[in-house]
Amino acid sequence: MKLKTILAVFAASLLAATTVPAQNFTNAELSGLVQQVSAKLKAGENTEAALAPELKQFDALLAAQKGVKTVEAAEIIYMKAMLYLQVFNNTDKGGELMRTLKDDYAGTKYGQSAAKIIDQIAKQSSAKKVQSALGTGLAFPDFAEKDLDGKPLSVGDHKGKVVLVDFWATWCGPCRAELPNVIAAYKKYHDQGFDIIGVSLDSDRAKLDAFLKKTEGMTWPQFFDGEGWANKLAVKYGVESIPFTVLVGPDGKIIGKDLRGDDLVAAVAKALGK
Repeated sequence: MKLKTILAVFAASLLAATTVPAQNFTNAELSGLVQQVSAKLKAGENTEAALAPELKQFDALLAAQKGVKTVEAAEIIYMKAMLYLQVFNNTDKGGELMRTLKDDYAGTKYGQSAAKIIDQIAKQSSAKKVQSALGTGLAFPDFAEKDLDGKPLSVGDHKGKVVLVDFWATWCGPCRAELPNVIAAYKKYHDQGFDIIGVSLDSDRAKLDAFLKKTEGMTWPQFFDGEGWANKLAVKYGVESIPFTVLVGPDGKIIGKDLRGDDLVAAVAKALGK
C-alpha cells in the first residue's frame, strides 16, 4: 500500500478542484483555467510542452495581481506548483514555487501548506538516495537490532543463507494478500537455507502479536518499534510503500527488491542453487 504522503493528498485536491463549479474559486478565471488543464490531462496531454499555453495563462493571471501578495496570487502559484510536482514530476521547479509561497505568502493557507510540502519533498529526495544504495549486486547495508523476543537481529546473523527482509504491517491489505506466497516460499525453502526477517510498520504491539499468533507458518523473527511509518528501519532504507522486500544472497549482496509471488520463489530457488 502506498504511503499517503502530503504530496499525494494535494495532488488529489488539484484534480478534485477541476470538478467543482467556478463560483467555489476566489478567481473565476483561475477556475476556468483549472478546468482547461483538467480536460487536457484527461485526454492524456500531461507534458510541460502540451500544457505550455496553460502555464502562460497562470503567469498572466499572476501578473494581473500586479505584485500584490493576495490570496488569489497564492492560489495561482499553488496550482502551478502542483502541476510541476504531480504532473510533470519536476521537483526542482515545483519546489521553487513552493518556497516562494512559504516565504512570501506565509499568512495564507497555501503558504502554510507549502511548508509541509517542502518538508515532504526533502524526505522523498533523501529516500531516493537511500534506495539507490539497495541496487542489485550491491552489499546489503546491514542493521543490528532486536526482535520481538529481545534477541539480536541482523541479516549478518544469517550468513551463508538467503534472507528476505520484508517490510509490512497487519493493516496493509496488499501485504496480507502477498503473505500466503511468502509463507509458502518459507515452508518450501527454509530447511534449505532460506530465512525471513519481518519489519513491522504497526504501531500496536498487541495487534501485531495477535496477528502473528493466529497466522500459521509465520514464525520468522520480526522487528517492531511501534513507530508506524517512522519505523527505524523503514526510515533507514527509505521505505515509502509496503509491502517492500529486499532479497539478500548468501554472500550478503542484494539479489533483488519487491520480488513477489512466483518471482520470489524463482529468485530464492536460483540463489539456493535449486
